[in-house]
Amino acid sequence: MATGKPDVLFVNPLYNYPLEEVAGIFENHKYWEADDKDALLASLSSTCRAAVTRSTFSSEMMDKLPNLGIIAVCGVGYDGVDDEAARQRGIAVTNTPDVLTEDVADYALALLLAVARLIPQGERYLREGRWKREGPMRYGRRVHGGKLGVLGLGRIGSSLARRCEALSMRIGYHNRNQREDVAYQYFDSAEALALWSDFLVVVTPGGDSTLRLVNAEVLDALGPDGILINVGRGSTVDDAALAAALSEGRIAGAGLDVFVDEPNVPEAFLGLEDKLVLQPHQASATHDTRRAMSRLCIDNVSAFLDGRELLSPVP
Repeated sequence: MATGKPDVLFVNPLYNYPLEEVAGIFENHKYWEADDKDALLASLSSTCRAAVTRSTFSSEMMDKLPNLGIIAVCGVGYDGVDDEAARQRGIAVTNTPDVLTEDVADYALALLLAVARLIPQGERYLREGRWKREGPMRYGRRVHGGKLGVLGLGRIGSSLARRCEALSMRIGYHNRNQREDVAYQYFDSAEALALWSDFLVVVTPGGDSTLRLVNAEVLDALGPDGILINVGRGSTVDDAALAAALSEGRIAGAGLDVFVDEPNVPEAFLGLEDKLVLQPHQASATHDTRRAMSRLCIDNVSAFLDGRELLSPVP
């Protein structure tokens, strides 16, 4: 836009990263602040080569930016971007793996412990004065020495598995393909993994291949003593099946950090607080990690505009 700096569209504000920090490098266009978003896209149609998003980027938006060359996603999951449409248009898509691996693995373990040991329920029990009135509350579930099923043994799943080895847990996993570089027990289906597991942790990416992968059959295989944790994508779990399994006692408990229609949470979940721990998509939410995610987005955009190799293109 006639400033000498490349036009970059920011669909959302970056995490913990003021855009003023790159104001001398890019001409920043804040889509989320635009009163007339179509007019903004029209004004950038011939000049915008790069876009950054934390959530979605549709094929319709790509059509309105015909010279777009990169969509940098601030997150590991990129299922909100129509990647097939991007490929057809020659648009590179990047994401931010690795920088959030350890925080998400920490959080998955914390959520597992919270559900198994009834930590949120215990705090409510104390604050409501029930300890004094009723005596000791109900018991939780031992985690140490249990069987951990990892649904999606990628970067985060592997990091979680290493933490759980320190708790003397046995590790099993299901991926589309068996890994040759780990000694953990492999299962050829999500249902088979659930049948073996005491704790089933979902760390899969989103998309059609994992849509409602954790269904009623998988939950029934997990069984009345089993616990489900999801820090992957909300779309991987069948919400209605999970609500029914919890309310009917067909699984013992669950902890969810992700949902299909965030920030909306199914009403059926809200009345299950004795069995279900809910979190507002916080697994990677530390200042350090969120800034690193944003920095990687900017570095990918800079690499593209400079004609250098991208740092983290999606597979």
